[in-house]
Amino acid sequence: MVSFLLEVGTEELPASFVKSAITQWQSDIPANLAAFDLAHESVRVFGTPRRLAVRIDGLPARQSDRVDEVKGPPVQVAYRDGEPTPALTGFARKQGAEVADLEIRETPKGEFVFASVRIVGRATDELLQDIVPNWVTDLKGDRLMRWGHGTFKFPRPIRWLVSLWDDHILPIEVAGLSPGRTTQGHRVMHPAPLVLQKATDYPRLLADEGYVQPDRDKRASQIQAQALAVAKAAGGVAVIPDELLEEVTDLVEWPTAVVGQFEPEFLELPAPVIKSVMVTHQRYFAVTPPGKPEELLPCFVTISNGDPAKSKAIAAGNGRVIRARLADGRFFYTEDQKHPLETFVPQLEKVTFVEGLGSMKDKVERIQQISAWMAAALQVSDRKEDQIDRTAYLCKADLLAQMVYEFPEMQGIMGRDYLLRSGEDAEVAAGVEQHYWPLGAGDRLPVTLTGQVVGIADRLDSLVGLFKLGKIPSGSSDRFALRRAANSIVQILWDAELPLDLLALLEQVTSTYAADATETLPNLRAFFIQRVQTLLQEDIGIDYDLVQAVIGNDDDPMQTRSLQELQATLQRAHYLQELRQSGTLAELYPTVNRTARLAAQGTLDYTILDPTQAVQEELLQEPAERALFSASQTIYARGMEATQQRDFSILVDALAIAAPAITTFFDDVLVMAKQPQVKTNRLNLLGVLRNNARLLADFSAVVMAGEKSV
Repeated sequence: MVSFLLEVGTEELPASFVKSAITQWQSDIPANLAAFDLAHESVRVFGTPRRLAVRIDGLPARQSDRVDEVKGPPVQVAYRDGEPTPALTGFARKQGAEVADLEIRETPKGEFVFASVRIVGRATDELLQDIVPNWVTDLKGDRLMRWGHGTFKFPRPIRWLVSLWDDHILPIEVAGLSPGRTTQGHRVMHPAPLVLQKATDYPRLLADEGYVQPDRDKRASQIQAQALAVAKAAGGVAVIPDELLEEVTDLVEWPTAVVGQFEPEFLELPAPVIKSVMVTHQRYFAVTPPGKPEELLPCFVTISNGDPAKSKAIAAGNGRVIRARLADGRFFYTEDQKHPLETFVPQLEKVTFVEGLGSMKDKVERIQQISAWMAAALQVSDRKEDQIDRTAYLCKADLLAQMVYEFPEMQGIMGRDYLLRSGEDAEVAAGVEQHYWPLGAGDRLPVTLTGQVVGIADRLDSLVGLFKLGKIPSGSSDRFALRRAANSIVQILWDAELPLDLLALLEQVTSTYAADATETLPNLRAFFIQRVQTLLQEDIGIDYDLVQAVIGNDDDPMQTRSLQELQATLQRAHYLQELRQSGTLAELYPTVNRTARLAAQGTLDYTILDPTQAVQEELLQEPAERALFSASQTIYARGMEATQQRDFSILVDALAIAAPAITTFFDDVLVMAKQPQVKTNRLNLLGVLRNNARLLADFSAVVMAGEKSV
C-alpha cells in the first residue's frame, strides 16, 4: 500500500475559502477515488492560510482488474437460422471476444447477447496524474482571481506544489507549476524551506520543525484551550463564539493566545459596543468576570500568528488599536445622547430605503400601518396597541445615530440603550431592539409582543415592496435576503403562537401597492408556501411526503389553509410525523387513501365537510352505505371538534373507528352504479370522508413503505 500527498502552497487565502476548500475536498476526493475504483484506507485534508493539502493512505499500486458486462444485439438480430449474423460478429470483434464466448441472457426487454470484457487496471500513480489537477481546478469559491496566462482561477496565486507518491515526486501540473518535495514553514518562525522525504512525513514535519499546524481541527482546539487558559490567568473567562473561532482558526498557522489590556473607563460603554469592537472589527475574544457573563473585564484575548517571544509587544500593539476604536465609540455615544432618539425620525426622510420604495420615513409609516392591522387582528389592549405603534415609530430612528453609522451591527441595540436612558417605556425599547431578531439562522427570536409584531411588519413591508419591484429571489441569488425575511416571519409566528392569518396580512400589505397587487400577491403566496415547506422539512425534520400532505402538492385549498392557519399547519405536521413513528399512520392509510382515490372520480368540492350537504339520504340503498353515512356524520362532528380544540387525535380516532364501516362499504357496495344519481351520491359520500380527513392531511401525498412517490 502507498501514501500520496498533495500540497498547494499559496499567498494568504481568505479565511472563508480555507474551510470551504477543506469541506469540498473531504467530500469530493473520496468520491473521485471511488469513481475510479481506487480503494484507500484514509483521506486527511489539511488547510492553513498559506496551504491546502491532502494525504491519502493505503492506496493500491494499481487499480483492480474488473470484468464489464456489455450488452449486445437482441437474439433475433444476432442469429439468423441459428447462425451468427454480421451484427453479432461485429459486436464480438469490437469487444475483443470470440462468438463462442458470448452469452445469451434474459432481460426485461427480452433476450440479448452479452460479452464479458476484462478491463486491466491502470497503475495508480499514472491515474493520479490525470485526476489530481482537477481536485485543485474544480474548487469553488467567491471572488476567484486570474493571474498570468490562461483561464485558471484561484483565490490567491499558487506559489509551490508538493506531489509525493510515497517517496517519489509524482509529476503533475497546476497553473503552470510543476511539483517538488519542498514546502514552506511559518513565515516568521521558520522562513527556510522544509524538505519532505516521503508523503507520510506530512504533517509531522510542519508541526515539529516548521511551526505550522496544518490540521485545522487541532488548530481550533489549540486556540480554544489557549484562550481559556490565558483568560483564566488574567482572572476571567474567555468568550469564544463559534463563528469567531472558525474565522480565527483560518487566519493563523501557529496560534499563540495573548492577553491585551484597555483602560477600565471604557467599560462605561454598553457591553455590546465593546464586544462588537473586539469581535467584529478586531477578531478578539472578550473576557468576562467568572460567573458574570453579562459584564466585561478591561482586557481581551487575541490570537497571534507571530513569534510567541514577542507576545508582550503584540499585546501592546493590539491594545493601542482597540483603545482608538473604543475612544471613537465613546465619542459617538456621548454625541448621540445629546438629542432624544425620536428627534431622528423626521430626518429619515433623507434616507432612501430602496429606489422606488421611498425613504426610510415612508417605510416607518408603512410599518406603523401594518403593525396597526396586526394589533387589531390580535385584539390587544389599548395600552399594548400604543406600545406597538410607538415601537414602530421609533424602530429605525437609531439608523441616524453616529454610533450605528460607525458600527452598523449596533442597529437596534443602540436604539434600545438610548431609549431606556431617555426614560422610554421598557417594552417599547425592547421591541426596537428585538424587531431585528432573528439576525441569522439559529439566532434568538423576539420575546416581546412589540418586537414580534413590528419585526413581522418590517419584513412584510420589505417583501411586498421588493416583490412589487420584481426583486424576487431566483436560484442562489437573493440580494435582499428575502428568503431569510420570510423564514423569520414564519418562525416568529410559530414561536410566539400568534393567531394571525398570514394570507390576509399579505393581501392587506399588497393593497398598499394596489397597482401591482394582482401580480405581486400570487408570487408572494407561492414564495411563502415554499418557505413553510423548507422550514418544516429542513429545520424541523418532518418527512418530505408528510410536508406535502400537510401543505398540499399544487393543492390550492390546502395551501391557502396552510397560510391562513400557520400554527395549525405546524401542529398537523408534528402530529402526522408522530402517527408515522407510532405506526398509526400505516394502519389508517390504506382505508383513507382508497377513499380519497375513488372520491377523486367525483366532483364534490373540497370545502364541503357536512355529509347532509352532499349526500341525499333517500338515495342510500344498501345497509353498508347507510352505516357509512352515519359514520361520516360522526367523523364530521369530530373533525369540527378537532379543529376547534387543535387536537387532531379526535379526528384520527374517529377515522379509525369508522375504518370497518368503510371496508364493508367497499366490499358490499358498487360505487360506480349504473344509475347516475346513485353513483354521484356514493362518490359524494366518499368525498365528504376525504374532505374531513384533509382537515389533517392530504393522504394521497403520503408515501408508505414499498410505494413509489408519484
